Amino acid sequence: MATLRELKGRIGSVRSSEKITGAMKMISSAKMHKAEQALKRLLPFRGQIQTVIGNLLSADAEFSSPLIENREVKRIGIVVFGSDDGLCGAYNINIFKGLLVELHKYRERFGDSIDFTIYPVGSKMYKAVSKLAGAHVRVEAIDGVHSKSTGDEVKRFTFDLQQQYLDGIVDIVDIIYMSYKSVSRQILRSEQLLPVVSETLTDNDVAVQCRPYIFEPDPNTIFNSVLPLFVLSVMQETFTENQASEQAARVMAMQSANDNAKKLLESLQLEYNKLRQQAITSELLDILGGQVR
Repeated sequence: MATLRELKGRIGSVRSSEKITGAMKMISSAKMHKAEQALKRLLPFRGQIQTVIGNLLSADAEFSSPLIENREVKRIGIVVFGSDDGLCGAYNINIFKGLLVELHKYRERFGDSIDFTIYPVGSKMYKAVSKLAGAHVRVEAIDGVHSKSTGDEVKRFTFDLQQQYLDGIVDIVDIIYMSYKSVSRQILRSEQLLPVVSETLTDNDVAVQCRPYIFEPDPNTIFNSVLPLFVLSVMQETFTENQASEQAARVMAMQSANDNAKKLLESLQLEYNKLRQQAITSELLDILGGQVR
């Protein structure tokens, strides 16, 4: 049975842990709100590109681009997003499970001989994905790109992916990530980045905004100039959503740890009080026993 000193030490440790998890929750919450704001700032950029594409598609013209052309699939590239830091619960595990599901689906669709190139974003995801490397799976580390990448790093990585697709190194590029909805809700998503699916280029809201335009130069030239920017906007949003989702998962993990610490503290405090009461009662009985003698 634990002594009063041991229980007091445990209570002190749990209280320290409670303070640490509380502070980490506050930090993660601040980072999550920062990512939310960054996500809101990105929406007008993508919206404007979709408006331009919507106007182009409404014109009576034919469009062609290597970024929208389907070809025989022999090699598939998958960008899977994770975290560089831990203490975010089952965040990376859930994404890794989603990756395994996608690999299985592609093998069922194209056969077991299909080749995969996996681009993990985040050191934790790279460590998990490295175990899959084998005869038909190649894991490619991305220099200078991590889960916190922004701006020029994301732009360089996106255009490198586009070039690999254009050069025939990969025939499809997919992205797997956690879509941010709220602090308590993130949804695992798998989307085809390349070739660009026509349904993703515009939506109903954009179509309503379309007006007749005179295009200079021709619509197809403009389309081929804008399409890479659309792919970039998708990738920028994905990086930002991944950051927001990671911090949201960490907020929930720290909240759970904090709640567990409180429950443990209450249990230890109750045990400490009982033991202390027993010690006081024993001392009183000894005093009374001495007086009787």
